[in-house]
Amino acid sequence: MAATTPAGSAPYYYVPAPSRHPVLLAAGLFLVILGAGQWINGSGWGAWALLAGMATWLVVLAQWFGDAIRESESGLYSERVDVSFRWSMSWFIFSEVMFFAAFFGALYWARAHALPMLGNLDHQILWPDFKPLWPSAGGGTASPAGVVEPFQTIGPWPLPTINTALLLSSGVTLTIAHHALIDDRRGKTVFWMWVTVLLGATFLAVQAYEYVHAYRDLNLKLSSGIFGSTFFMLTGFHGFHVLVGMLMLIAITLRLMKGHFSPQRHFGFEGAAWYWHFVDVVWLGLYLVVYWL
Repeated sequence: MAATTPAGSAPYYYVPAPSRHPVLLAAGLFLVILGAGQWINGSGWGAWALLAGMATWLVVLAQWFGDAIRESESGLYSERVDVSFRWSMSWFIFSEVMFFAAFFGALYWARAHALPMLGNLDHQILWPDFKPLWPSAGGGTASPAGVVEPFQTIGPWPLPTINTALLLSSGVTLTIAHHALIDDRRGKTVFWMWVTVLLGATFLAVQAYEYVHAYRDLNLKLSSGIFGSTFFMLTGFHGFHVLVGMLMLIAITLRLMKGHFSPQRHFGFEGAAWYWHFVDVVWLGLYLVVYWL
């Protein structure tokens, strides 16, 4: 389509040529899933398959994003492409909302319905000593058959509260960077972007320390019943999303340092900012539901 476009103007709607990236990315993700599944089930080669899949995934993404950046900087993206990017990012974030809603729903159902049902009169004959106390309220294991090792829960203070302050602060610094970009103050934008990345990295470091503390000192593990599984699934996947968002912000910051984006056209920046603010909002829900209630 670009061949029929007058010089100096973007095509009506740029359609890239057929690419190897989708099939290679699918192959990498297949290795990630296969390797992770085998590793968890005790196969030593699973870790290597997972590593190979992650390496493939990262290399393909770097090449794919590089192609998109070159297309954008060469002026191939019109206003119609920009609108399609915005819709695509919006639907992607919506799918992420539904992803976390499933885990929040599992936590709610286990606590509000499954646990009281296991402790009602109909089940007292099977488990006469079982008390339907949610771990964060009663310190129990919520294991009718007694197969879950005793564990302790993590309260909101100090680590989760520190992480909440870090993420909320990162949302503020990212907003400052956005307004600086709109005002065409690139140096200020880059500075506050790096501050945002630093806050995200600090969040991940604190969460890693929290996990070590949970396993070593509290005996809280993924195998600690429904509480342990939902705790680590929710917080772990959120941590992964923080990592992905941080990689987005690093890529955008490096592009800013190369002179990419303008006060009028910078959806790459805005898309990463949307994702980061979404991650902030999810954490607030986690902080309230997992650590406080």
